[in-house]
Order: sequence, then structure tokens, then C-alpha cells
Amino acid sequence: MKKVRLGGLDVHAETIAVAVAEADGEVRWLGVIPNREESVRKLVRKLGPGEQLQACYEAGPTGYVRYWQLTALG
Repeated sequence: MKKVRLGGLDVHAETIAVAVAEADGEVRWLGVIPNREESVRKLVRKLGPGEQLQACYEAGPTGYVRYWQLTALG
């Protein structure tokens, strides 16, 4: 059974608030990043391999672009 890390993203027009839940149940607040493609790319690299990472976010008007980007990043 693979361990999955869950990233929670609260997406706003200019910023994204980020938290992560570890496989062992620990939840950590990671802070706020700019709502920019490069910032999200760095976050995904920091959190680890895509096959061990799942993301949840609000799918409103500011979330769809992030969905496409996260999908492209694997």
C-alpha cells in the first residue's frame, strides 16, 4: 500500500493557501504562495512525487487553471 500525501489548496485570485496531510495523519499548514504557475510547480516539487501526492482545491473560477496545471504535472 503506497503512502499518499494530500495537499489542500484554497485558491484565490492572487494567492493560494496551502496545507498538507501526511499519510500518518499529521496535518501541517505550509503557508500562502502566489497564485502563479511557477509557484505551484515549486510546491509540487517540494511535496514529492506525483504518484504519492493528491490535491484537493475549490473548483471555482480561480481553481480550474490549477486543475489543468496539476494534471499536467502528474
